[in-house]
Amino acid sequence: MTAKMQKNFVLEVEGLTVSFDGFKAVNDFSFYVEEEEIRVIIGPNGAGKTTVLDLICGKTKATEGAIRFRGRDLTKMNEHTIVHTGVGRKFQNPSIYEDLTVFENLEISYPKGRSVIGALAFKRNKKVIEAVNDIAETIFLADCLDKTAGLLSHGQKQWLEIGMLLIQNPDLLMLDEPVAGMSVAERKQTADLLNRITKGRAVIVIEHDMQFVEDIAHRVTVMHQGKTLSEGSMDRVKNDPKVVEVYLGH
Repeated sequence: MTAKMQKNFVLEVEGLTVSFDGFKAVNDFSFYVEEEEIRVIIGPNGAGKTTVLDLICGKTKATEGAIRFRGRDLTKMNEHTIVHTGVGRKFQNPSIYEDLTVFENLEISYPKGRSVIGALAFKRNKKVIEAVNDIAETIFLADCLDKTAGLLSHGQKQWLEIGMLLIQNPDLLMLDEPVAGMSVAERKQTADLLNRITKGRAVIVIEHDMQFVEDIAHRVTVMHQGKTLSEGSMDRVKNDPKVVEVYLGH
């Protein structure tokens, strides 16, 4: 058996390809994410990084290849079903309910309130309140529960959206540039947050901030022109001449 076959992967992406009018945005791309791993995908703009997340969460359908999450083929599922299998996705810009409080944003994301029937029968009980308070503590917003979300700083809005995913308890959390626009202090807090939330889940992050990548990455995948250019520890990829040439050197 190969090393890949012997390991227990949360996510297996093999031979993934997607074409848009003949252009292969992702081209025969493969990678494997282990339990409780933080995998960071880096690379120049247009390398196909965000498209990979779109393919995993079902926003975009693959032309070829396989995506298996805990053994289940995601390529045959729609976005809604993929969410319910345990895949959470955060996009580049915070997507929160700005007119609601922090508490209400977290409460509305609580799993029982997600379906139409569940939402109609949903009640704020002790279990929900405890879950909201626990997540708010985790994302540094315990003192902001009654604050309207639109009044939060940009960094706090990013944390709130991460919290809205965490309260759903996904097995795989995907974050697209989570520290974009944050202060240095907020970036350090976010690194601490991600390093704390990997118990029982894997995390995939797309990021350009190399210091942040060094602070969180267990393994790094470097993409270029839709393919894997290099992969391994941060030390390994940042000293790879090919990576320096096409990405880090610029």
